[in-house]
Amino acid sequence: MKFLDKAKIKIKAGDGGNGAASFRREKYIEYGGPNGGDGGRGGDVVFRAVPNVNTLIDYRFKTSFAAQRGQNGMGKMRTGYSGETLVLPVPTGTVILSENEEIEYADLNEDGMEYRAARGGNGGWGNLHFKSPTNRAPRQANDGLPGEERTVVLRLKLIADIGLVGFPNAGKSTLLAAVTSARPKIANYAFTTLNPQLGVMYAHNREFVLVDLPGLIEGAHTGVGLGDRFLGHAERTKMILHVIDGTEEDWAVRYAAIRHEMDSYGGGLLAKPEMVIINKIDALEADDLKQRLADFKKSFGRKKKPEIMTISAAGRIGITELIAAIEKKFLTLEQSENGTSESVDKA
Repeated sequence: MKFLDKAKIKIKAGDGGNGAASFRREKYIEYGGPNGGDGGRGGDVVFRAVPNVNTLIDYRFKTSFAAQRGQNGMGKMRTGYSGETLVLPVPTGTVILSENEEIEYADLNEDGMEYRAARGGNGGWGNLHFKSPTNRAPRQANDGLPGEERTVVLRLKLIADIGLVGFPNAGKSTLLAAVTSARPKIANYAFTTLNPQLGVMYAHNREFVLVDLPGLIEGAHTGVGLGDRFLGHAERTKMILHVIDGTEEDWAVRYAAIRHEMDSYGGGLLAKPEMVIINKIDALEADDLKQRLADFKKSFGRKKKPEIMTISAAGRIGITELIAAIEKKFLTLEQSENGTSESVDKA
């Protein structure tokens, strides 16, 4: 299935049915009076978050959706049927935005969450409502009101535990394949991964969902190389794995460049717990690796250093240790969160 994380669609709720102008007609009753029923209400348009779907591809070609119109009122005071609600399924994690993307209407970040994006129009009144002491046989009836109509932008932000970020060709996809059963496209050239890839990593009795984000480049936070959309998928993660190509000349420069993009994008990315993964260490001599690692740690100065792991995803070196470290870090995070929650409850 092809991946699509953004779509613009037009939605229209159903119009209300028209009220009826009719009169009672029975044998021996010459002036039966008005008995026109009301029109039915138009159907709403509702977005519903559904599990096990990770793309908006269903909204790529069909971009216009309309709910059912309410039925017109009928004689004998019969109200028309209301139009059916149109339910549009979207992946859990979808954000619904205004056409210009400046207003966030809803964030459907849990399975089953719903958002009524357009309300159906009310049905018109039948002529029974217009009967009065001075007008015993009104011929007036109201038309139904139009349903709401708008254009919305759907933006998918994948829900995962861990996000893999880094420059192109750093080995993120190889790492994903090494720790999960995912089989992303892997090749020795930049921009092999063009869309986010999900995988599940198992550690003892736990599982962690990882998302491999396409390689970021300078200016990603402004949309260069669709970087802003890719960074959006990291917003919901609990931890970041920052993958660096160990064969690059200056790890500190590469690290700082990606951190700058994350900081400029916002979304709380910079505040997320982080592990730095130095990949492709099998391409370095032991002494060279030791010196580069020392220089990288020294570049942080007095700032708090993130946890740093050295691996070779392709050679499966350090993978077991990495999985254990991730599990341990998550346990620490959960204990910290539980401690914070207990403190708030006591306060």
